[in-house]
Amino acid sequence: MHRSEPPLLALHEVTRRYKSPRESLLARAPHIDALSGVSLALYAGRSLGVVGESGSGKSTLARIAMALEPPSTGRVEFLGRDVNALPERELREARRDFQMVFQDPYGSLDPRMTVARIVAEPLQQDSAGQRERAVSEALEAVGLRASDAAKYPHEFSGGQRQRIAIARALITRPRLIVADEPVSALDVSVQAQVLNLLIELQQRYGVTYLLISHDLAVVDHVCDEVVVMQHGRIVERGETAAIFRAPQHACTRALIAAHEGEPVAASATVASRSDERDERDEPDDPEELR
Repeated sequence: MHRSEPPLLALHEVTRRYKSPRESLLARAPHIDALSGVSLALYAGRSLGVVGESGSGKSTLARIAMALEPPSTGRVEFLGRDVNALPERELREARRDFQMVFQDPYGSLDPRMTVARIVAEPLQQDSAGQRERAVSEALEAVGLRASDAAKYPHEFSGGQRQRIAIARALITRPRLIVADEPVSALDVSVQAQVLNLLIELQQRYGVTYLLISHDLAVVDHVCDEVVVMQHGRIVERGETAAIFRAPQHACTRALIAAHEGEPVAASATVASRSDERDERDEPDDPEELR
């Protein structure tokens, strides 16, 4: 597909190498190549799913895309700027445009902090009044009440905690949200609710998603495009419906075969992305969140 606009996020020949412990005092430290020459482009308003076996490099890709760690070689660009070349202050400002939702809604929220403090964390430079208004609006956007801001994480269910995590990611009105296994730690009955929320927020605010998941059904129903990873490399990429309908690589076929016959929460309760795409309204003005 030809595109005239530049990508929102672009990775250029990214590698990530980790050193392993030495087997002996005199031995050379071995290394592990978690990513090997990964390149991809994600355009505004789209959703890109990243799937692969455990250890394929999916979560490493998410951390590097978020500039939580640098690549060993290669370049990560957000809005055309190399994020790893930015001075600390500029990177901190740039982070308002890309936020992350982590896998575990229990571990990603500090139990000693109120919901208001958790959700407002990315707004440290704003005034108290601005933070309070933004927290109320973000909580209501994810289906919680403004009054929930005074509560603590232990007072909420797993699904509600993940909504709090999504509110924290939304509060800066980011253009990109990286979601690393956002529903895998939730009960099956709750997963579809959170996935529906992600789709609704994209339609409302035009947010772009990079979604990491081992669950092919989640990617199938939420993402427009998909890349398949194996041993730190992208082995297949394309439109989600086309890839899952006619997979070309053996790894993709194996992933699909492994999921056939398994109970899937998303498939029965989340509207198919391909069915929605033609009926989707234009995203509302992102400024409405604040």
